[in-house]
Amino acid sequence: MDAKPGLLDHPLRWRTGLGLLIALVLLPTLAHAWGQEFYVGVASRFLIFALAATSLNLILGFGGMVSFGHAAFVGVGAYAAGILMQHGIASAWLALALAFVAAGAFALLIGAISLRTRGVYFIMITLAFAQMLYYLMVSVKTYGGDDGLSLSGRFDLGFNLDLSQDATFYYLVLTLFVAIFLGVQRLLNSRFGHALQAIRDNETRMAAIGFPVYRFKLVAFVLAGALAGLAGALLAHQGGFVSPSMMQWSESGMLMVMVILGGVGHLYGGLVGAVVFLALEELLSSSTIHWQFGLGAVLLAVVLLAPNGLLSLRLKRKAP
Repeated sequence: MDAKPGLLDHPLRWRTGLGLLIALVLLPTLAHAWGQEFYVGVASRFLIFALAATSLNLILGFGGMVSFGHAAFVGVGAYAAGILMQHGIASAWLALALAFVAAGAFALLIGAISLRTRGVYFIMITLAFAQMLYYLMVSVKTYGGDDGLSLSGRFDLGFNLDLSQDATFYYLVLTLFVAIFLGVQRLLNSRFGHALQAIRDNETRMAAIGFPVYRFKLVAFVLAGALAGLAGALLAHQGGFVSPSMMQWSESGMLMVMVILGGVGHLYGGLVGAVVFLALEELLSSSTIHWQFGLGAVLLAVVLLAPNGLLSLRLKRKAP
């Protein structure tokens, strides 16, 4: 018999997860049958941002690190893939690997400095580094500067798969998201994940009993940055465009809102928050040019009714 999950464990909830996975796998077929192929591209965008939000949730929700510069790693991954394409290298394997490594390397550099501070100082330093990267890419005219960098097409995965087809690209995004989501879940339920969450709850006590707090936080920060870089590479190839605006503080704020909306510290928080946020954006922007006001009102209602995110409502219904 399986052991009962502990307080720091995060079960997958297989019934919900498998149902959701089946629906996502069938989505392109159903969209084609209904003549709504446009929604395949929309779903790809939802999953890419869900990946980015999940990577932020790893350090924000489970590590207690409030980073306001996470979009910088998304931008680094996007530029890594875009620059490769500009130089005639279209391999998806190389682009994704370079995006992962490049974003992880920048996260190592930024984290090694930022994690020596706490509280508002950590927030401001991560924001400062992100803005430095933003202005750096604005000044690099070789790769478009402020105008951004246009990609000639999507990368090549091989195996006779045509990623220019939205359905094929969607399945690539879905496969990566599911694999990374399962990997994050296993990580959180491992000794490392338990220690990371304990550091979030009481860093001083964990340091006192001998845990290398700085090292644990740095590893989590680097991994989160690298995963955000993967999301950036996918986002660049989906839209065929890379811009320094992907690194702006407002993009980091949007990712943070997604995590807060879904549920900080909930396994599915990044996924739920990204889907709800982007769905509201799509629905409201098609109805009014003042869609930001409506979105703000919805977010305010969620914060007032569910301070711990939408997923906390499910836990309240289960409570006796």
